[in-house]
Amino acid sequence: MKGKTVEYKPDGDLRDNENVPLDPSQNVNALNEAYFAAEVLPHVPDAWIDAGKVDGIDGEIGIVGYEIPFNRHFYTYQPPRDLVEIDADLDAVSAEIMALLQEVHS
Repeated sequence: MKGKTVEYKPDGDLRDNENVPLDPSQNVNALNEAYFAAEVLPHVPDAWIDAGKVDGIDGEIGIVGYEIPFNRHFYTYQPPRDLVEIDADLDAVSAEIMALLQEVHS
């Protein structure tokens, strides 16, 4: 195949995105390539990076952005109420519904 160009047609059903942690001390392209080689290629040897998808701000390959997992940073665990308390609330609501149905039925 020397001297010939092979062009692959991407399969949209196999398209995927990766969230790559940013490191301000490294070039975005170098960071993407290193991540791709370490995390993607061992699992999908025929995968490639679409060089046509360029960030409008920095002009580099890949869209640069941040994902902030709000639950991880701001979630405060609140234990569930006691089962006896929940059961009592359900009984009270059921009694209220039955009273309303009695008014309609009468």
